[in-house]
Amino acid sequence: MAKSKVLVVGGTGYIGKRIVKACLTQGHETYVLQRREIGLDIDKLQMLISYKMEGARLVEGSFSDHQSLVEAVKLVDVVISAMSGVHFRSHNILLQLKLVEAIKEAGNVKRFFPSEFGMDPAKMEDALEPGNITFKEKMIVRKAIQEAHIPHTYVIANCFAGYFVGNLSQMTTLLPPKDNVVLYGDGNVKACFMAEDDVGTYAVKAIDDPRTLNKTIYIRPPENILSQRELVKMWENLSGKELNKHSISAEDFLAPMKDGEIAHQVGIGHFYHIFYEGCLTNFEVQEDEEASRLYPEVEYTRMNDYLKRYL
Repeated sequence: MAKSKVLVVGGTGYIGKRIVKACLTQGHETYVLQRREIGLDIDKLQMLISYKMEGARLVEGSFSDHQSLVEAVKLVDVVISAMSGVHFRSHNILLQLKLVEAIKEAGNVKRFFPSEFGMDPAKMEDALEPGNITFKEKMIVRKAIQEAHIPHTYVIANCFAGYFVGNLSQMTTLLPPKDNVVLYGDGNVKACFMAEDDVGTYAVKAIDDPRTLNKTIYIRPPENILSQRELVKMWENLSGKELNKHSISAEDFLAPMKDGEIAHQVGIGHFYHIFYEGCLTNFEVQEDEEASRLYPEVEYTRMNDYLKRYL
């Protein structure tokens, strides 16, 4: 079966660059949107040029020029959006809705992957403010996709290891703690952690798969479903050093939400839902909805191996 032509929007971002890499590795004719708004961002420009040297095609377009988006979309079969921001970037909903309109007008796209790749917004109706806006906006995009009758796949990738594993899920650092580690509650609530490259691999695997059409796919391999306490134990075994553990109650953890910058409040809310409520693992996923069962040939990264890079 011929491989789909894929347009990646947000290809220089944290997950976007992994998706571009996966598209090229898996043999897709890969197009990357080169936004005119790039200005003097030399790092992004050099990244785009590197994609071109690896075989991708750069397509110029702008969210302030609707027709340029339509023309870019017309070149491909599949559009993947990776414009998600860290914790809180409300303006991205407007960009995604513009992309949905371009896809609707082009009329040729056989699959659209919107910017998701985190928690499932459909299961976060009761999320705390202000972090609930993240999920509400994703649901607005989903509604627009479905009302436009655009074929789609939603990818739920849970916790990115770079943000949650190397630091043993501490909020104030990205590096492993040296002496003390804070446990959320008893530390036994299960979450799911994914290496970012694997997120790209699984998402791209789903592009031409009829089993994933108009469905939500969860990247939740069983060996990566771990509690924070299990994660800490892995690090202790690898580093040969036992950490001093301090538990924080849900009430004390949520107390700082009354003050501080909004991005920090959003982060606290998301951590609360993950590590106190278990929002990533407190529901069943059917066999045909879970990526590691759909694609058993993928050798995904186990978190014990991921942690070794920090030694």
